[in-house]
Amino acid sequence: MIHSAFLINDPFGDPGVYVSIKYRRAALLFDLGDLHRLPPRQLLKIDYIFVSHTHMDHFIGFDHLLRVSLGRDRRICLYGPPNFLQNVEDKLRSYTWNLVGNYTNDFEIQVTEVHPTYSICRRYRCRNAFKPEDEERGDFDGTLVRGESFSVRAAFLDHGTPCLAFSFEENTRINIKKNVLQEMGLPTGPWLLDLKAHIMRGEPDDLPVRVWWRQGEGRTDEKMIPLGILRDKVVKITPGQKISYITDVLYSEENARRIIELARGSELIFIEASFIEEDADTAARKCHLTARQAGVLAKSAEAKRMVPFHYSPKYKGEGDILSDEAMETFRENV
Repeated sequence: MIHSAFLINDPFGDPGVYVSIKYRRAALLFDLGDLHRLPPRQLLKIDYIFVSHTHMDHFIGFDHLLRVSLGRDRRICLYGPPNFLQNVEDKLRSYTWNLVGNYTNDFEIQVTEVHPTYSICRRYRCRNAFKPEDEERGDFDGTLVRGESFSVRAAFLDHGTPCLAFSFEENTRINIKKNVLQEMGLPTGPWLLDLKAHIMRGEPDDLPVRVWWRQGEGRTDEKMIPLGILRDKVVKITPGQKISYITDVLYSEENARRIIELARGSELIFIEASFIEEDADTAARKCHLTARQAGVLAKSAEAKRMVPFHYSPKYKGEGDILSDEAMETFRENV
């Protein structure tokens, strides 16, 4: 896998999942709750943040991320539901920025507010006191990001307020046959990242690929090999894997349909399991899922693995009853 994913906090803590892109200094984040468990080195790898909605436990980490990022030359792209631009701007306006024009580096935030059929994007630069700039409007077809190595999609759910669910999917998985490299007398190393990038872009077979390695005394050796030869001999290409993130949603027929469609075929699904089935009326009143409902949805989406989270504090110290109910339902014939 080119990625790893984990809950930032324990299942009773603020929701959030960190996805690390292996072999690159990059990561993305689902939700912006309490981020203090993530060290600055991990926060500074984040390029994309996807916010389900702006209830406090999903958005309070914005200020912490802002503080860690100030004074650094970097850009973060944020995505959120209707009114998200106003939410971000209110946060930024709550601080005084009279000295930032003298900063050497320029931290930039690009914010996209998503509606069912369109999106609105603005950017905010530190050296311009985070004033909104360069508004752009576009169509929204469900895809938020379509990159060289992965894409992220979103679906609208009902939590008494619009709430976004997300899926992250590798475009393809490119595995290197190290035994074949050895047979060809080729080294492993950073050049393999370039090889993968050429393949992801669909570049022609006759493109020369630079294979290089370091020798002693700082000397570098290299050879040029056509892309087609390397693609045929040393690479195995398989379909990409998917991670889905589902939280804060009323259990209804329409929400269930959208969740299953978004998450179908996930290698890993993070899904809230806030209440036990015995408390289903409370869950419905608060627009959350029960653990059993979470298991049903994960099973119906044909996910391979499930991580339940966002447990109600009423079960503090008894989290096993939620995880057991969710996992037993997930494994049974639903």
